Amino acid sequence: HEHNVPAGSDSHLKVLIASPAFTGKSPVQRHRMVYAALSNELADGLHALQLETVTTDQVPADMSTPKCRGGGK
Repeated sequence: HEHNVPAGSDSHLKVLIASPAFTGKSPVQRHRMVYAALSNELADGLHALQLETVTTDQVPADMSTPKCRGGGK
């Protein structure tokens, strides 16, 4: 309800993914794992995906999320 954005704007995402499966993996290997899991979504129009991939031991202490600014407001 707080979003006032043009159609397709939800194709730009920034996500933090924490998983024990990332232990011992390089950042490139971690990203490849995520891209493989999201292959259908990427094929269907998700076109900007910014990833931060960490192990469960590396989760940032401050996990707060920004307030929605309502699109172009």
